[in-house]
Amino acid sequence: MNWLVLMLAGGFEVAWAVALKYSDGFRNPLAAALCVVSMILSMWLLSIAIRTIPMGTAYAIWTGIGAVGSVVAGIVLFGEPAAALRLLSAALIVIGIVGLKLTAN
Repeated sequence: MNWLVLMLAGGFEVAWAVALKYSDGFRNPLAAALCVVSMILSMWLLSIAIRTIPMGTAYAIWTGIGAVGSVVAGIVLFGEPAAALRLLSAALIVIGIVGLKLTAN
């Protein structure tokens, strides 16, 4: 169950990054509010997940989900480049996440 909580925390990690972009330097109040709420939810869910998942593993997976999810969101929502090296780098993060999951207790 805590692995699902960690995945959800990672989803909110991506959500706050996207909302931060839409907030336009916190000049858009709705996007800014969504950013702050997503940050709080992400951290709260991470704090629940690390009750049973090793902290180093959980934190690395959480940030990895945020990083890869933000890359994908940037490509899809903001037209950021999808260069081969960029995608390969994101894939390497995913491989690291899978490796951490497989070696966690």
